[in-house]
Amino acid sequence: MKKMPKWADVALIPFLNLAIAFILSGLVILAIGKDPVVAIRTMVQGSFGNTNGLGYTLYYTTNFIFTGLAVAVAYHARLFNIGGEGQAMLGGLGVALVCLAVPWPHWTLALPSAILGGALFGAAWAFIPAYLQAKRGSHIVITTIMFNFMAAALLGYLLTKVLKVRGSMAAETARFPEGASLPTFHEMLAPFGIHFNANAPANISFLVALLAAYLFWLLIWRTRLGYEIRAFGQSETAAVYAGISPPRIIIIAMMISGAMAGLMAINNVMGEAERLIDNAVEGAGFIGIAVALMGRNHPVGIVLAALLFGFLYQGGAELSLWESIPRELVVVIQGLVILLTGALDNMIRMPVERFFARTHKEG
Repeated sequence: MKKMPKWADVALIPFLNLAIAFILSGLVILAIGKDPVVAIRTMVQGSFGNTNGLGYTLYYTTNFIFTGLAVAVAYHARLFNIGGEGQAMLGGLGVALVCLAVPWPHWTLALPSAILGGALFGAAWAFIPAYLQAKRGSHIVITTIMFNFMAAALLGYLLTKVLKVRGSMAAETARFPEGASLPTFHEMLAPFGIHFNANAPANISFLVALLAAYLFWLLIWRTRLGYEIRAFGQSETAAVYAGISPPRIIIIAMMISGAMAGLMAINNVMGEAERLIDNAVEGAGFIGIAVALMGRNHPVGIVLAALLFGFLYQGGAELSLWESIPRELVVVIQGLVILLTGALDNMIRMPVERFFARTHKEG
């Protein structure tokens, strides 16, 4: 049987999965007595119809690009990292410590330092499960899940007992220095005469996320280390025969994965909140799993899938505000997308493969 074209695997099958998910979601909206056409129009208008909605969409997209890349790095090494949530929490701690440590004179100095802090703390939190997998045979899924809860507990303790502002009731750090404030899209586009809503949280972190996606592509497909990661992920036996050390690849891949997740903090902690608060990650680590699956673990696909989930997050808020449709409906849509792109992927893939095989035979 002739293999189906690459474009069908990368674009057509995700599109069909997404279309079916939206059709089923439309039926759910009909079942609660609402008009699905009006709902979709409200979501699109609220997400892309003005710069305020677009700013929030791109803000969520930035978070999901980082966590999607984190999952994808590990996945290429046949490792299922479910610890992005905890790694992003610890990345936030690293960013906060860097931003609070120095009275930064300008963001151009603070941003590279915060990137380093977030990446190091995220990588360090991923190192322990990686070591346990590589040296003790512990299952990476179990340990990374456990480390999510441990990260939440650790951060909760630090924000209430160590880092909290004296006299404050809020579980959060002090506000970062003014010099650590990242430029928003409003500030970045104003010199070009382009108006962008000043209250929208989208900031320069979005460009950092796109750069991270490009560096991910270079790493996985243009470096020796990337080749070793992919080779190990395809066949551990063949990789060992080729002289590749499994423990080394497991630890390195997981630490890069944790660093990617930790980088998310420059957007939500440094860029938006400008302080470290409890539960700042808001589930983005788990959404990264769906983003990586839908994006086929390729940076272009991950960016597009992250934009889709950013649209769902912002559009869901608009639905709840203007159409009295519960925000939980967005969770239903997300669940359908994950179900169709993950567990039920073959339900779409097999008919498409048969179609291309039959077309090739007739041709």
